[in-house]
Amino acid sequence: MEKYVCGVCGYEYDPEVGDPENGVDPGTAFEDIPEDWVCPVCGAEKEEFEPEE
Repeated sequence: MEKYVCGVCGYEYDPEVGDPENGVDPGTAFEDIPEDWVCPVCGAEKEEFEPEE
C-alpha cells in the first residue's frame, strides 16, 4: 500500500500504521479512509494529500 504526504505540513500517512487516534485502523489504505478525515497534524483535508514519490 502506498504512503501519502500532506501537501500543507508534510505529515506522512503510512497505511501500515494508520491513524488509530482518529479512527483509522492499521492496514487501512489511503483510498479507504473516510472523506471527512483530516490531517492529524495541521487539519488539512484529505484532498491535500499526494502519493509519496
